Amino acid sequence: MTLDVLRKIIGGILLVSLIAIGFSNPFQEYVHIPNKITLFEGQHFEMAKAKMVSAGMSSDNSSISLKEDSHSISLQGDQQGENEMFLELAGLPIKKVNVDVLKDFKVIPGGQSIGVKLNTIGVLVVGHHQIDTIEGKSSPGELAGIKIGDIITEINGKKIEKMSDVAPFVQEAGNSGTPLTIIVHRENDKITTKLTPLKDKGEESYKLGLYIRDSAAGIGTMTFYHPETRKYGALGHVISDMDTKKAIVVDDGQIVRSTVTSIEKGSNGNPGEKLARFSPDKEVIGNIVKNSPFGIFGKLNQNITNGILDKPMPIALSHQVKEGPAQILTVVDDDEVNLFDIEIVSTIPQKFPATKGMVLKVTDPKLLAKTGGIVQGMSGSPIIQNDKVIGAVTHVFVNDPTSGYGVHIEWMLHEAGIDIYSKKVENSKAS
Repeated sequence: MTLDVLRKIIGGILLVSLIAIGFSNPFQEYVHIPNKITLFEGQHFEMAKAKMVSAGMSSDNSSISLKEDSHSISLQGDQQGENEMFLELAGLPIKKVNVDVLKDFKVIPGGQSIGVKLNTIGVLVVGHHQIDTIEGKSSPGELAGIKIGDIITEINGKKIEKMSDVAPFVQEAGNSGTPLTIIVHRENDKITTKLTPLKDKGEESYKLGLYIRDSAAGIGTMTFYHPETRKYGALGHVISDMDTKKAIVVDDGQIVRSTVTSIEKGSNGNPGEKLARFSPDKEVIGNIVKNSPFGIFGKLNQNITNGILDKPMPIALSHQVKEGPAQILTVVDDDEVNLFDIEIVSTIPQKFPATKGMVLKVTDPKLLAKTGGIVQGMSGSPIIQNDKVIGAVTHVFVNDPTSGYGVHIEWMLHEAGIDIYSKKVENSKAS
């Protein structure tokens, strides 16, 4: 046998061996371990250990500790910092994993029913009104190019904050016959237009030919608040105007306590609803500074309680959420918060902020009997899994009220202005 042939045989054997290792279950299992693992201080990450696998870590710092036995490899986040873990199979390096340990972080879960009052920036155009004049019917606002969903912010150089600011300009312009100079905001554009008010036959007052609104109200559910800063998140989805279907641009707003008076049970094709009223004292418990696709956000005036889980709880990042049993905190009667069983059907380990990160299903017999599943007003109900706050209920499936979507808690925290990834943890006391 020539040396050339021998080399080819040995090379073939090595190639087959490498391919066999590559397709082996242990190798495949470890290849699918994420390239980065994020833990909070005190949290564990455990994985099954296959034969011939060993683990090691960088000795640059002591942010993690590593334990392994014949069955498993366990990581613990000891203190804030970054490190690396290395995995080897039969002496061959197969994986390097970056391990990021974040500062211990906790929030207090909500579940309370809240009333929401939003004040818009300027006044919102929600419709066109036809004015009957001698020449015929027309809408001055529509003729001026103002569209439904536009926000009127200035008239004749003066800032418009509420509906009562508009009327004096309209009557003055109508009596003088001078067109109004109106500035509207349309999505990201600022538009200037001229509008001449008109009046209906037989009437004395002039009109813009527009239906306008400067505030909105509704109910939802508190998701969490951060005990050190009292920053909160609620609802888990944007509040849109019921007429324009567009997100309400918030100037300011308030949240108050609310009481659930009854439930309209959901059924296939007909989502149910919590019927509620603002509490009689109408006590403002917090402000609203943001209305985003992930909910409403602001700061509480005082600490609030749900009477069942009134303690700071750790959170789970999107990649830490597991399919399986979980619970939600919500109100279905009066103002009493209760825990109800659900199932996380699927979850997406999102790397960037996105809504609808989880699909969930209500399994609790009591909640199903009372509501039929997820109903309007339940949005924002915090989801608890393995003693961690993992997200909030957001939407119901119209054709299956027992199921719906949830949003991961880390994106709501980001919208609330809380940076859990910061190297310096926010610790300022609430004023």
